[in-house]
This record gives sequence, C-alpha cells and structure tokens, in this order.
Amino acid sequence: MSLSRRNFLQLAIAMNALSLLKAGTAHAESGLKFGAPSPFSFEILKALARERAGREYTPPPQPDPEIVKQIDYDAHGKLQYRKEAALWAESGGCYPISFQHVGMFFPKTVTMNVVEKGAAREILYDPKLFTMGPDHVASRLPAVPSAFAGFWLHESRKEADWKKREPWVTFLGASYFRAIGELGQVGLSARGIALNPGTASPEEFPDFVSFWFEASCKADDPVTVHALLDGPSLTGAYRFSLKRTKGVVMEIEAALFLRKDIERLGIAPLTSMYWFSETAKPTGVDWRPEVHDSDGLALWTGIGEHIWRPLNNPAHIMVSSFSDKSPKGFGLGQRDRVFDHYLDGVRYHLRPTAWVEPLGDWGEGAVQLTEIPTDDEIHDNIVAMWVPREPATAGKTYDLRYRIHWLADEPFPSPLARCVATRLGNGGQPGKPRPKGVRKFMVEFLGKPLAKLPFGEKPEPVVTASRGELSRLEIEAVPDDVPGHWRTHFDLAVEGPDPVEIRCYLRHKDEVMSETWLYQYHPF
Repeated sequence: MSLSRRNFLQLAIAMNALSLLKAGTAHAESGLKFGAPSPFSFEILKALARERAGREYTPPPQPDPEIVKQIDYDAHGKLQYRKEAALWAESGGCYPISFQHVGMFFPKTVTMNVVEKGAAREILYDPKLFTMGPDHVASRLPAVPSAFAGFWLHESRKEADWKKREPWVTFLGASYFRAIGELGQVGLSARGIALNPGTASPEEFPDFVSFWFEASCKADDPVTVHALLDGPSLTGAYRFSLKRTKGVVMEIEAALFLRKDIERLGIAPLTSMYWFSETAKPTGVDWRPEVHDSDGLALWTGIGEHIWRPLNNPAHIMVSSFSDKSPKGFGLGQRDRVFDHYLDGVRYHLRPTAWVEPLGDWGEGAVQLTEIPTDDEIHDNIVAMWVPREPATAGKTYDLRYRIHWLADEPFPSPLARCVATRLGNGGQPGKPRPKGVRKFMVEFLGKPLAKLPFGEKPEPVVTASRGELSRLEIEAVPDDVPGHWRTHFDLAVEGPDPVEIRCYLRHKDEVMSETWLYQYHPF
C-alpha cells in the first residue's frame, strides 16, 4: 500500500491541525518506548468522547508547521518506518503495526497506544524509528508533540515476507481508512464520518486523534483498534474489529456525540474516484479506455430490491438520495474486471468493492450519493453514505454498528441477472440523419435467470424516465455465446439541461429477471 502522489493529494483537503501532549516513561520493546499505564476500556473511551462533546472544541498543537510543510511527497517517501521496530514485530500480537510520519499532507499528530490487560500505554515518538538521516528536514522536529500521523496493519509476522508485503489496513489522514481487497489491491477509502458533503456549508473533516491497539493472538482472530474522533461539530468513540479473510471484514461500533447542529450527517461513508468509463467518455481526454476506482453504487433496500446505479462525472456537484427504511446494505463497486478496459499499470481492474452492512435497524433515511466534477484521477470525487431522516441536532447521540466488507464483489449478491455494462451514443437509426437532442442507451444484463429462459423466448425490458420521450425500445441476446447475456437499447428525446432519472429492469411474464438499473442522464 505504498503512498503515491495521488494518495497524498486526495486526502490533503481533509487535513487540519491537531495533536496531543505526551508524557510517560520508557520501556524497551523492539525499539519502542512507552508511557505510563492508565485504565482503558471502550466504556472509558465513550465517556471521554461524551465529556469532550460538552466542551468547546479546541484544536491541540501540532508539530512545527514551518518544518512539517517542508516534508513534501519526496521527503516523506524517505521517512520509512523501520519494520523491526513495529509493534508486535517479534512477539505479542499476530499482526505487526508500523507507524506513519507527519508531513505536508498529513500535518497533525495522532497519538498511538497499546492496550494489555485493561491498561493503556502511549507509544512515544522517536525519530530513530524512521529512516531519517541527520540532514532530513524532519530531524529538526522535537519529540513533543508526537510526529506520528497514522498506522499500517501488516500481514501476519508468522509469514517470512511480511516486511515486504503491502499492509492490509491503513488509517491515515482525518478519519480516512482503507483496506486491501481479495484481489490484492487497494482503491477506495472509508471514513469514520462525513459532515456536509455536497451542501452549501463547508465540508468538515473530523479527525481520529488517538488510537488504542489490542493484539490478536492467532491469525484467525481480529485485531481490535479503538479510536477517538474529534472535530468542531462532534466527537466519537469507535471500536474496529479488523479481520483478515480472503479480503478484509471490519466490524465497527461507534458512539457519536454532537456539539453542533449538522446539516448533513453521513454515516458509514465511502469515498472513491470516478473520472470516466465506457459509459460516456469525452474524445481524446486520455489514452486509457477507463479510469476509476469504482464504477457504480449498489443498493440492497429494506424491501429487498437490488439496485445498480452507474456513476457519473457531472458538470457540477450532484447529490442523489435513495430513500429507504431499514436498509440491508450499500456499497461502491468495481464490476468491470477486464484489464483491456483500463490498460493501466496501477491495476484499476483489481480495485476492491466496499460494502456496508448495517447491524441492527438503522430506521428511516436515505443512501446519498454525491458526485463531484473532476478532470483528473488524483481526486476522490464520489461519496456514498447513509443519512438518517431525523435532523442531526446539537446534543444528540448516535449508537451504531455495521460491517464493511472489502472484497472483489458484493458479499450478498442478488440471485437475479446483474447489470454489467452501460453505454451511451447518438440516437436514431444507422444510415439516416441522427435527430438532435436524442440519446441512445444500451444496458447489458447477465445472469442465471436469463440463461434459463425457454428456447426462443425473450425477456421484456421495463423502462421509465422522469421526463422526455422514450422510443425504439429493443431487446436482444448479446452475440458472444455467453448464456444469459442480454442487452436492451432505447432512445430518449429530451429538451433542456435538467437531469433525467431513468429506470430499467428485465422481466419474463410476471417474473422479475434482473436487478434494477438506475441512471441519471445529464443532457447536453
């Protein structure tokens, strides 16, 4: 999970100054030094978050800003953490933890603590933990406040090559975290919370200001990480149970305490990048056929409907709300896994799908999708999150539980046929003048229900649009000899620039054969 320029730039907007003062005694273990022990539990952490919420938010100090701003991408790349000094590198927990240094794009302190038998000790910053020569700009930073900014969770130390392999979980920057998928690649990120994305109010980025680590004794056991969230509008206590599977499964428990009214409170937010795909690509914008970490939003509603909504890169910020009650889950997915559709060495075709599974009843609200214009792949411009129906007002508390699955596909896929491609083109009939203002849509579905159709029978496409006139609706088997692969295409004539919401699914007689395809079309 090496940090690229994109990793730095896409999180830079989330950085604001925070730190915690340090005190403690030294303890030798793999070169680490520890502070004095103090009692710790999740209940103690929740009490701390609740107490903080009752006070006015005051950002703590940060390492010398004049020095930190000089630790740019290249300088930060030279600050490699010494793996032999990782927490649990030689004993204790099965999965070693290494730490990340502050820098231009991660300028704030995050305190690190280890928990054992109900007692927590702070892991003290020491420049000797990093590959830092005497001439490196970071060597001028004092020991207090700490210059730790985040952490990496590595593969089992029982594997001889763990020091060379990519970490399977990273927490770095504001409340951002990410995990490796079952295809061995990172991509999109999650956040502890999202405040006001896509609104007229400035977006706020609270920070995980402290972490507490509890060891896992065996590779099959989860690693427990506690986190304290703090920001101008709220505080939070989090408990992450991180389990290494064929991908990664995170079980998350959070207690939130609001200091202020929040216009849009985003629960379990996922953040990704979508620049362009085969759906609609401006001519000559880039040499690659597609560039995105995710290509669609998947929903499993409270009434059991499976929905696929391809992503857009709109001309201006768009927020789409999918109202629901007691949702079963949602996620940002990468369904297109064909390398030739990307042709890029960064392996976009292997980026993980992240799926949020609510634990317990989340009540009424909406999955909100925010799509932000971008002209490059360095920006995360997609946010998907759950927004409760009731207003988020000062003094309110939330207790939440959910899982995030980082896999190649949704963990609970629909048994129905799935949407596998969306393409747009000029409407009308080939060989004749194409009418202005008419767009052709082609949607492909693939799945077992379609493969089981009686010979000679076709599914029926059911298509509706919020405005405009639909015509030339057709359905045909894709001529690739793949069973159950069908495509429907239709024209839409519409006037004016306002978006059009289009809906489509396939049925055979009275039986639904496919998930529901939703698309937001922006006329031009």
